Amino acid sequence: MKMAIGSDSVVHITDAITRHLEGKGIDLVRCAALAGEKADYVDAARAVAEKVSSGDCEQGLCFCNTGTGVTIIANKIPGCRAALCVDVYSAQIARLANNANVLVLSMRYTGETLAKEIVDAWLQTQPSDEPRRQAFHRKTNEVDEQFRRSRS
Repeated sequence: MKMAIGSDSVVHITDAITRHLEGKGIDLVRCAALAGEKADYVDAARAVAEKVSSGDCEQGLCFCNTGTGVTIIANKIPGCRAALCVDVYSAQIARLANNANVLVLSMRYTGETLAKEIVDAWLQTQPSDEPRRQAFHRKTNEVDEQFRRSRS
């Protein structure tokens, strides 16, 4: 799998999760500060979301202070479904029920052990094939397509 990963700063948690993902054999595309660029949270979120939206990467991961800022920015990019996950359950539901494709982690509130558990749950969970949830995914995609077309 190819995953875009970005942040506005390089800190212990970004390094730990980057190593954790590389240890799982995930091909990482570093964005913003993780690529050695000067960047704020807007730059980081946009770079990751554009990689996912374009299909260059199957999934993304964004870090920021609380996680709220990058979530807002990433979700403005058509095709991006970013979810701020604070525990294993929220990561599982974001993937299963919401078909999210960008994981967001707070650098301030998420410790290394919990962050690894969240990442692992995210990676192990696939979008649901249950008809009810598939209907939600389809409707979400329809909204996305409607606004993508209106911007063109």
